[in-house]
Amino acid sequence: MNRNNRLYLTRHGQVAGYEGFPVYGHTDVGLTDVGILQIKYLAERLRFTGPTAIYASDLVRSADSARMIARHHDVPLYFLPELREMKFGDWEGLTLTEIRRRFPDELQKRQQDLINYKAPGDSESIADLAARVEAVFERIRAEQQGNDIVIAGHGAVNRIILCRALGLDPARMFSIHQAYGCLNIIDYFRDTTLVRLING
Repeated sequence: MNRNNRLYLTRHGQVAGYEGFPVYGHTDVGLTDVGILQIKYLAERLRFTGPTAIYASDLVRSADSARMIARHHDVPLYFLPELREMKFGDWEGLTLTEIRRRFPDELQKRQQDLINYKAPGDSESIADLAARVEAVFERIRAEQQGNDIVIAGHGAVNRIILCRALGLDPARMFSIHQAYGCLNIIDYFRDTTLVRLING
């Protein structure tokens, strides 16, 4: 069976302030020394794969991860704003503890409608994120028909792609773990999808 695409879906490395479980969203933040090592190790794992293109968001943590992976591959590297992490509005840059303390009523609203809830300020819902990510991913797959590709993604972005591949509702996205520097491998065929690795 000939596959249409193989996707090597990665998450960026560890970021500054990680120990407080920060909600960075569209906030730009760099990798820690550990994060750089994680991506160097990941890049080595992908060294002998044959992608024809590498994609990342234009946020530093994703873009830098993609550049490190790209050192082993003489292929185009694309930075797309549509692959950015979910936008969290007034929650951007806060830790989970701070959000729980400052926005208890909002968290209650979120529990009642996880898919459509938007944090205060200029933010996205999970439904918004899914629509954005699925649209750009379909475009990438159409442009790369028959090819293997790498995406240096973000936690929520990866979960949306994995939910679609597994036939899960986006509301289940938090049932899928995505560690810093992890690797997922998904094969796409004409009539089916085969998830070969999650959070590896």
